[in-house]
Amino acid sequence: MSVALRVLDDGAWVSVNDERRVSVSELWRVGDPDACACECADYVVEGFTDVGVDGRTVTADVYGQCIRCGQGSSVPGLPVGRIVDGEFRPVAGEAIRFPRGGLGAPQALPLPGSVGED
Repeated sequence: MSVALRVLDDGAWVSVNDERRVSVSELWRVGDPDACACECADYVVEGFTDVGVDGRTVTADVYGQCIRCGQGSSVPGLPVGRIVDGEFRPVAGEAIRFPRGGLGAPQALPLPGSVGED
């Protein structure tokens, strides 16, 4: 089964199968040394530049800023959802951590109160 992924509305939305599913202004907890110096940034996504897939994980290249320190940056390959049984499931409510020393494979870590997807 194929799933259509696109960026819509000048980078404001990630579309899955022609349905707007992930929007800008979402607050993500991102532990990425390229985003800023904060150990785990509270990162506001201001726009999407690309969308793709890594296995069953839907990823997006985003730009925005950390609301803790104010640093703006671009983060490639941020996980925004998963495809499970042909359906899109967002990863909102999870912390996204990247290993120190490079992006490599992102690891999503559930935050208290989040619902597990697996």
